[in-house]
Amino acid sequence: MGDCNHCTHERVLSVEDDVTVAFHKVDSHDNSSSRYDRDERDGDEDERASERIHLRSHVSCDCDGDDVEEREEEEERGGENSQEGSEEKTLCPPMFCVRREPASREGGTCEDSETPKKCSGLGLFYAFLATVFFSTIALLVKTIQGIHAIEISAIRCFFQMLFVVPLLIYHKTGFLGPRDKRVFLVLRGFIGSNAMILLFYAVQQMPLADATVIMFSNPVFTSLLAWVFLKEKCTIWDCAFTVFTLTGVILIARPPFLFGERVRGIESNYTNHIKGTIAAFGGALAAACTFVVLRKMGKSVHYYLSVWYYAVIGFIECIITVSVLGEWKIPTCGRDRWIMMLIAVLGIAGQTFLTKALQIEKAGPVALMRTVDVLLAFLFQFIFFNQTPTLWSLGGALCIVASTSGIALRKWCSTSRKS
Repeated sequence: MGDCNHCTHERVLSVEDDVTVAFHKVDSHDNSSSRYDRDERDGDEDERASERIHLRSHVSCDCDGDDVEEREEEEERGGENSQEGSEEKTLCPPMFCVRREPASREGGTCEDSETPKKCSGLGLFYAFLATVFFSTIALLVKTIQGIHAIEISAIRCFFQMLFVVPLLIYHKTGFLGPRDKRVFLVLRGFIGSNAMILLFYAVQQMPLADATVIMFSNPVFTSLLAWVFLKEKCTIWDCAFTVFTLTGVILIARPPFLFGERVRGIESNYTNHIKGTIAAFGGALAAACTFVVLRKMGKSVHYYLSVWYYAVIGFIECIITVSVLGEWKIPTCGRDRWIMMLIAVLGIAGQTFLTKALQIEKAGPVALMRTVDVLLAFLFQFIFFNQTPTLWSLGGALCIVASTSGIALRKWCSTSRKS
């Protein structure tokens, strides 16, 4: 209100035509006509009209919220009518003016009307960071010697619990969740923790790239399970992608009844290779089931509450299993202890960035960015373990990555058409 009064005062000093109309619309009509007569005697009318238009573009007060171009046209018509003496120009009273920034000289629009633009690639950048963190976790698990995969999972779940507790307190979500969603939360925690354990076990038993590629096939199985349990649409493309994925798994596993007894490109013995393949395939199915449960819950449950159930149930399950198996060991090497804590921290960071990526970007581009995980797995295997992948592994990886990318592209296109 103060700014608008100041704006009107400047008009009195600079452009008498505008101000006289404003004041005498409120006060009296006689004084306005006398001021019009005095203005006509001062100088050339054309110069005064151009000056009035120039000053209005810089000192105008945006009172009624109309476009600047419309206001300028109205003022021009008002100037012509005032010269003819046939019509009076009115301004809004200062008490009704809205406090706004002056219009810019070039654009003619108010500065506060401009909204900051979001970075278009921020969601994909978050997805890339999550992919790097998850790939690094698999590499660190591979480097730890003498520690069971279940114990590594227990350490990760423990640190994840410590991280999530203050977030739950801050967001005031509670520790149990909605009463009608607790069954799904428990199911999500149990299946999700098993997927993590199976992935770690597969990484320890078979080449890093092969285990990562098989685990990466979970989006294909997610589509099938969503068709069975959630009644989502299943097309012929989903069936074709599933066939491609199973073909890729067979090429990586290379069973003896298809490829003979001589199998190259495996670690230790073929029995451990088969165990790792089964564990990775089971982990992919478990991850797909986790996604289906999350879809079933929807957005009614806070994300951190879901992570809390995942950490608590996983920690309890791992402690019981390790105790029964008698595999609980304290790492003898100080390096392994730091690596286990680093695995926990990177797991929390990876989940956080993946969640933020899905909040900003669509699921299709994020899934496509996750394909970098396969490339990093092959790169880490060659650099840190000096192990060159075989043509069979590359062929299987190509089949699985093509299937996963195809599903991601289809979802992306369908979502774009709907929106």
